[in-house]
Amino acid sequence: MAGLTLASSPLVQADEGQWQPHQLPQLKAELKRIGIAIPAEKLADLSKHPMTAIVSLGGCSASFVSPTGLVVTNHHCAYGAVQRNSSAEKNYIANGFLAKSPAQELPAGPDSRMYITDKVENVTEQIMRGITPSMSGKQRHEHVENRIKNLIAECEQADGKDQAYRCSIPSFHRGLEYYRIRQMMIRDVRLVYAPSDKIGNYGGEVDNFEWPRHTGDYAFLRAYVGKDGRPADPSPDNVPYQSKDFLTVSAQGLKNGDPILLAGYPGLTSRYKLPEEIRYARDVSYPARAFESRSDISVIEAATAGNAEGKVRYASVVKGIQNRLKKTEGLLAGFARKDIAAIKDAQDAEFRSWVAQHYADKDFLKDLDAVIASDMALTEEEFAYSVASNSDLLKSARTLYRLALENQKPDAERKAGFQQRDLPFITARLSRLEQSYLPNVDQARFTAGLQRYNKLAAKTHPQGLDVLLPLPESVSAFYPMTELGDTVKRLAWLKKDAAEFRASQDAFIHLAVKLHDIGMQLEDRRQEVDGNLERVIPKYMQAVIAWKQSQGKPVYPDANSTLRVTYGTVAPYSPRDGVTKGPFTTVEGIVEKHTGKTPFIAPDNLLAAIKDKRYGVYKDSVLGTVPVNFLSSADTTGGNSGSAVLNKNGELIGLNFDSTYESITKDWYFDSAITRAIHVDIRYMLWVMQEVDHADNLLKEMRIRYPAK
Repeated sequence: MAGLTLASSPLVQADEGQWQPHQLPQLKAELKRIGIAIPAEKLADLSKHPMTAIVSLGGCSASFVSPTGLVVTNHHCAYGAVQRNSSAEKNYIANGFLAKSPAQELPAGPDSRMYITDKVENVTEQIMRGITPSMSGKQRHEHVENRIKNLIAECEQADGKDQAYRCSIPSFHRGLEYYRIRQMMIRDVRLVYAPSDKIGNYGGEVDNFEWPRHTGDYAFLRAYVGKDGRPADPSPDNVPYQSKDFLTVSAQGLKNGDPILLAGYPGLTSRYKLPEEIRYARDVSYPARAFESRSDISVIEAATAGNAEGKVRYASVVKGIQNRLKKTEGLLAGFARKDIAAIKDAQDAEFRSWVAQHYADKDFLKDLDAVIASDMALTEEEFAYSVASNSDLLKSARTLYRLALENQKPDAERKAGFQQRDLPFITARLSRLEQSYLPNVDQARFTAGLQRYNKLAAKTHPQGLDVLLPLPESVSAFYPMTELGDTVKRLAWLKKDAAEFRASQDAFIHLAVKLHDIGMQLEDRRQEVDGNLERVIPKYMQAVIAWKQSQGKPVYPDANSTLRVTYGTVAPYSPRDGVTKGPFTTVEGIVEKHTGKTPFIAPDNLLAAIKDKRYGVYKDSVLGTVPVNFLSSADTTGGNSGSAVLNKNGELIGLNFDSTYESITKDWYFDSAITRAIHVDIRYMLWVMQEVDHADNLLKEMRIRYPAK
């Protein structure tokens, strides 16, 4: 199965595709056609520029821009680090932050990591070895999980015990292929510079997923390591990481029609899902999740009203929920605008007709439909359980109790996520509550979550859960009877055994113990369903790949948070009849939008620099001013935030940070006519750094290619 993706060299169309680096040599003709000068073989080599400079932040993307570990990403990707270092008196969210020297750089947070991919190998054969047709779904899933754990342990132990590398084995094409990925994991990450949110989040939720945009969505972090050059736990003795490679920043600009490359770690797409899965998302899952997000935001806002410290503590939480909500609403609007399910119906009918002609064994399609139905039904119960347990303290208690139970087993037999290698991540998550928890807010969220759960259809309630849950009106009694709100006492539970949990009178520990069996029943059912999906979906995907290749169409895996490369051109678009939107916005648009009221408050010094036209070398010769954001036809999704946008020579000319509202449904269906990604023009970033925030130390640190005089 190793060579199934792009086994032949299909004719690539449009700019669709989130390609694994090793696939790029098969796209060399297309890359050359649009004007990319970097050899495709070089792009495929993880040991060479520019791929060695591309970084994952574990949910966002970034890139090295200096030899001393300086990393540039989006402002919203560094927002958690800004928030954790802020207070009502020292509000870096509103005022921005700039370290003028390394000594002033601040810890990004206990769970902040940088990951640098350096090795990818196909391990499909090792994963599949030993699977038999007689296995149940749960047995099959456990077999795959155990194979994955063993291969990960082999990968990480080969490098010693200092946690320098983190290995993972995600599946591609929904279980058809598995690749083992090794990444250097840097554990000491520090905040270097973030502009005020009046720049980094200009337009706020009003402009989110909209065009035109005028947002300086950028920030800088730095990677630190031990004096031996290897990753180490945060320490004052650590030194800046000596980047093996870094990107040259180009202020030379670009114009409409210019080619671009984009490299990063896109999250999840669903391009190969079936029509019934689209209808479930459109009619059931997304409406429910949108309602849940809106409700949770309202509860948090009400609980923090008039409390400046509370607003700061929950700023990152609310921003994350709002971003998911806007995307979900955009998906629903996209489904309403274009009947993607009907498009998929036609494609599915064509595919099944092709299968009937070319496959002797067609029973896998009936099996597929049945397994997907069971997956959707279980997903509804899992969602209901999440609504009922909307409390950070309850989630912490459940994690701690599960860890205590798993600790009774040999490490190799523990559930993935609860092994010794996972302990630093669990500790970091539990520590993070220090900056994002208030008891009255958690109580309000838990109470409201239980009220919403009680209104969900009874068929979605996990069996046996209702009698174990507290009544909404009794939740207030839990908080005086728990010590989990105290970080030191919360972390102390990491070292306690299961018997101590069962004997505890702590209200949330006691509730977590009561709920554990229900959670395990759901998990066992999920393993059965996932095992059946892993059995039948690969057969489906193998047929889909063969079908698409027979038509000369591109074949790439759905995004799964692994390193991908996409390409495109700077391009305008027409969202509807009679409307065309150009590919660039300028600083004059900031002034036009400025109202002096949130979210359109531009800093006075930025407005003054625009008024005085202090544009210098960052003035675009065609636009006559400084560009702010631009559009491209590149194929992106969540996780691509912060991705490096490169010119034809591999120089950094922008940062990906968003998509147009009309593009959101690209997670399910790529429409080349209207799909556009939104990027920060690097000239705006450099201009703000020079004229507004005076980040001269960072400008000197980076290698910047300026326009010829």
